[in-house]
Amino acid sequence: MISDRETFSHFVVNDVRFPTSRDLDGSDAMNRDPDYSAAYVTVHTTGGATGHGFVFTIGRGNEVEVAAIRAVEQLVVGLAVDEVLADMGSFWRRLTHDSQLRWLGPEKGVIHMAIGAVVNAVWDLYAKRQGVPLWQLLSGFTPQQIVDLVDFRHLTDQLTPAEALAILEKAEDGRERRTQELLERGYPAYTTSAGWIGYSDEKVSHLVRQALESGFTHLKFKVGGDIEDDLRRVAMVRKLVGPDVRLSVDANQVWDVNEAIFNVRRLAAHDIYWVEEPTSPDDVLGFGEISRMVRPIKVATGEHVANRVVFKQLLSSGAIDVCQIDACRVAGVNENIAILLMAAKFQIPVCPHAGGVGLCEIVQHLSMFDYVAVSANIEEHWIEFVDHLHEHFVDPVQVVKGRYLAPRYTGSGAAMHAESVTDFEYPQGAKWKAMTTSS
Repeated sequence: MISDRETFSHFVVNDVRFPTSRDLDGSDAMNRDPDYSAAYVTVHTTGGATGHGFVFTIGRGNEVEVAAIRAVEQLVVGLAVDEVLADMGSFWRRLTHDSQLRWLGPEKGVIHMAIGAVVNAVWDLYAKRQGVPLWQLLSGFTPQQIVDLVDFRHLTDQLTPAEALAILEKAEDGRERRTQELLERGYPAYTTSAGWIGYSDEKVSHLVRQALESGFTHLKFKVGGDIEDDLRRVAMVRKLVGPDVRLSVDANQVWDVNEAIFNVRRLAAHDIYWVEEPTSPDDVLGFGEISRMVRPIKVATGEHVANRVVFKQLLSSGAIDVCQIDACRVAGVNENIAILLMAAKFQIPVCPHAGGVGLCEIVQHLSMFDYVAVSANIEEHWIEFVDHLHEHFVDPVQVVKGRYLAPRYTGSGAAMHAESVTDFEYPQGAKWKAMTTSS
């Protein structure tokens, strides 16, 4: 007997890379020559439905993420689609609790990010099936349905399901108003597009003026090279933007704790709003010490934080002032919801990382969901914007006058144009072959 039950049938996984290192787009003190890349997965069902997700990498090693996604495939193929969508919390735990794959983390690193790509792809499929953008799908869930998405294991000393439920119930009043506000006005953005460390002074100056003309009132710049050059560059930018524009800096992990304190205190002369990743993302104690010693400058991190358990420590200890979730670092939407809830409890603003291919497209949904259904707060909140590679996406992010326009398409925005995938698949894509031939 042939069943008409729709199941997940197979994955298609592509190694997609863009040669951003040629112009030093995305360059910083730790990562000098990134090629923005995506281990890109399309999840297929027997009914012909698809969902898209990816892991963001910066080039070499993208093939490792491709292999990791394929390792997760065996846990998904054959599952009934309707049953999975009806209980996305159990689906998340099925993948993250698999004892053999979990051993490779646990719940961190290559496998954990691969699980995130798959989880995000299924959420994309879910939102498309419901005919709404992902942020509105999530915002339409009841408080209890949202709580059921979260794995509270290892969190309950700081956040219990009952506390999470209370946060969400408190935010219920005003959901409709906040949704309408997003649809009418969008969500605040800051930009890093002018701030890459490999850019010349001339290019930085041009891009700063362009950012101001585009309505941005918060800019971020890379530091962490020679401190004297950092001071010179930041002074140059402060002079260009004047006293009323916020300037933040990002050291991308290169400093030791005492070095970070010394350097940030020197940079403080130029009225810095936050310093991002001043030291190792795993050093909770170090972040706490830096935060205490550089106030009132805020300390931010999150793009390389491995999981909700490390976020728990950073947030509950007061080690950070700005929480920077990443759509593709932890295990997808569900784990990011756990982090949003903890940030709301400890009243830490969430300003997502989006410096990479496709990250802007996905993470905007999480911030908008946070505003509507979790924190109910948009003050001192921004989503990072980087103006690279959006043309490769079917539903590219739209930023106007320094604000993200709320998505109205269905899904998560993760789908790439088929031609882009074909052209930039590594190493056999037409664009890579052409570059090899010409070099």
